[in-house]
Amino acid sequence: MDDFSLPQAQPFDFPEGKHGVLLIHGFTGSPAHMRLLGDDLHSRGFAVRGILLPGHGKTPADMGKATWQDYFRCVREQALDMRGKYKTFTVAGLSMGGCLALWAAEQIEADFCVPIAAPMKTTARFRALAPVLSPVYPMVHKRADGARDTLIADYDIGYDSYPTVSVHALNVVISRTRRDLNLIRCPVLVIQSRNDKTVSPESPGIILSGVCSKRKDQLWLIDAPHVCTISPEYPKITEKMAEFLR
Repeated sequence: MDDFSLPQAQPFDFPEGKHGVLLIHGFTGSPAHMRLLGDDLHSRGFAVRGILLPGHGKTPADMGKATWQDYFRCVREQALDMRGKYKTFTVAGLSMGGCLALWAAEQIEADFCVPIAAPMKTTARFRALAPVLSPVYPMVHKRADGARDTLIADYDIGYDSYPTVSVHALNVVISRTRRDLNLIRCPVLVIQSRNDKTVSPESPGIILSGVCSKRKDQLWLIDAPHVCTISPEYPKITEKMAEFLR
């Protein structure tokens, strides 16, 4: 899961097009989780950029050095850059990247926002206790998950463990994003799978009821696990996104 030297794990930028789409990977992930989506959107005429979040794409120890401020700063810089380059600008992301996409739409004038499996609530019981647990359990090792066997393996690149302290940054990203959902007025497309065992099925409703957008839509996938952007159902995501963004 952690060979970040592979080409598909690198940040990517396809600048050709008038409608720019910023793609943000999730907690412990890499640009590989967004690459299939990026390639497909680019083939449909969109300019696409997939970024690497601070602390990712190196070692789990590096992730422990990244703060929630680092995540916000990185996304803000990339979003402002794309906002200035393209006539139309969309921000989209997976999981924590979906929260960061919503945060960017709260802070910056985006034309569209697409949160994918973005957690407003999660199924992780220990998440709130992470600051207390980190001195005793400094690392979290991901459990074997049979659902990952359904993912497109060449693009399933990310950390298989992470510092417990990093969960605090995730907590802040979620709470601050959820607090300010009412600032979002651009069209919002929320995507989640009914088979997502990480994000609460209440999350899409929280987003859609929290934003002040006049145009809101939703796509429920059926069998995809949490990292749905590299599942066999990912073409449904690109098809729905392309339709919504046009």
